[in-house]
Amino acid sequence: MKSLIIGAAGFVGPYLMQHLKRDLGHEIAVTKMPHEQIKIAEMKKSDYQVYDLNILIPEEITELLFEIHPDYIFHLAAQSSVALSWKNPALTVDVNVKGGINVLEALRSLDYKPRMIMVGSGEEYGPVCYSDEGIREDSRINPVNIYAATKACQNMIGRIYAQAYGLEIMMVRAFNHIGPNQEPMFAVADFCKQAALIEAGKREAVILVGNLKAERDFTDVRDVVRAYALLVENGKAGETYNVGSGKTISLADILQLILDMSVSDIRVEVDPNKLRPIDVPVIKADIGKMREVIDWEPVIKLEQTIAETLDYWRKKI
Repeated sequence: MKSLIIGAAGFVGPYLMQHLKRDLGHEIAVTKMPHEQIKIAEMKKSDYQVYDLNILIPEEITELLFEIHPDYIFHLAAQSSVALSWKNPALTVDVNVKGGINVLEALRSLDYKPRMIMVGSGEEYGPVCYSDEGIREDSRINPVNIYAATKACQNMIGRIYAQAYGLEIMMVRAFNHIGPNQEPMFAVADFCKQAALIEAGKREAVILVGNLKAERDFTDVRDVVRAYALLVENGKAGETYNVGSGKTISLADILQLILDMSVSDIRVEVDPNKLRPIDVPVIKADIGKMREVIDWEPVIKLEQTIAETLDYWRKKI
C-alpha cells in the first residue's frame, strides 16, 4: 500500500509515518511547507519521499496526486491552534477551509478513488449537553471558536463531496491528543516545558496557566495514529468518527500530575494572556462508533504520556 500524508511536519505526522512504515509496511510519501523540516530519528530518509506542498495552490495538489497515485491519503495539514485562530482568523479559514476544498477538488480530478481521512476536532461540538458516555457523532455541533468553526465547515464539505461525487472520504473528530514533541502552544506541552525550565534553573519556580477548570478528553498521539490507520482502511465513506479516550480530566488535575512528577517546588499563577475569549467547559468523546467499526481502544495510560512528555522537555532543555 502507498500512503500520502499531507501536512506531515506537524505533531501527528511523524508518529503516523512511523506507524505506517514500521508497523504496517506501507510505502510512504509526505508533504510539508517549503520552510518546514521533517526529522525522525527512528526513520531513515530512504524510508519515505518528501514533497514541498502548499495546499492553498490547487494545481500543486493535483500534480502531486497524479504523480504519487496513493492508495490512502491522510489530510493533516491545518492551522490547529485555538489560541492562534483568535489572533489570526483569516489564516485559519484559508488553511482549514480553502485548503481543504483544494484537496477535495484535487481528489475529485483523479481517475480512481483513493481513500482519505480528513482530520477535524472535538472542538466542533462546543458547549453542548454531554451524556455520561460523551458526545456522539450525530449530535448537534455548536462551535464557539474560529478554529472549531473552520473544522466544522471542513467536515460538512467533506461529507458533501463523499455523497455527491462518490469519493471515499472519512471524517475524523479528533479530541485532545498529546505526547512528546508537541508544540508548547498546547496546554500539556506548555506545562511540561515550564516545569522542565524550572527544574533546570532557567526560570522562576512559577508555572503560568490559563483556565484550569476546563475538562478535556486526552489521548496519546500514538493511539490516535493507530485509529487513523484503521479508519482509512475500514471506515465507511461519508461518515464521521470520534477519536478520543471517552474520559475527561480537568486541566487542574493534569497540572497536578505534572507537579507531582517534578523534582522542584513549583507555584501556579494565572496569566490573563493565556485565557481564551470563550472556553468550552467540557469536551468528551463517545467512542462507541469506533469500537464497533474498527475494534479500537486507546491503550497508553495518561500518566505514561505525561511522564514521557515531561522527560522529552527535560532532555530538550
